[in-house]
Amino acid sequence: MEELARTWWVYLIRGLCALLFGLLALIWPGITLYALVVVFGVYAIANGVFELFSSGRGGARSWMVVSGVGSILIGAAVLLWPGITALVLLLLIAAWAVVVGILEIVAAIRLRRVAAGEWTFVVSGALAVLFGVLLFLWPVASAMAVLWLIGVMAILYGISLVAMAFRLRGVGFHRPGTSERPHPV
Repeated sequence: MEELARTWWVYLIRGLCALLFGLLALIWPGITLYALVVVFGVYAIANGVFELFSSGRGGARSWMVVSGVGSILIGAAVLLWPGITALVLLLLIAAWAVVVGILEIVAAIRLRRVAAGEWTFVVSGALAVLFGVLLFLWPVASAMAVLWLIGVMAILYGISLVAMAFRLRGVGFHRPGTSERPHPV
């Protein structure tokens, strides 16, 4: 848990990026497909890089590495083929969300043995899975509805990551059994 507490700021950055992505999708719903492709591709790569950086050591490490590499590969695929159709883009985003969500839930189950508060991983993972499943169920939804769905999901996901970041930061400040408060990183 101390390893995660030292990298609390990584979750904060991931959450803020998700919030920014979600707000942009809601503020400019008329965004072109090309711009959405680029924004999503960059976000998925950044999310994967930060997830790899925060994977640390321990039982959940391998799942977080797989999730991070998967995010980077999906983001790269989206950027390499910017002329992708809306349906294929939606299916890539749906697959990415389901895989990342499942891997975060698996990591939470592994973390419950060493730390309380793993529910934040479960919530963010469950939101990602729910979002992916909804996209798979209704892939022909209008572009406006999809942009709103993507925006709302990204905002909720970002809020859960920001909450987790501050929870982890609090763990770093209060070490059980001591009165010392370590200097924040």
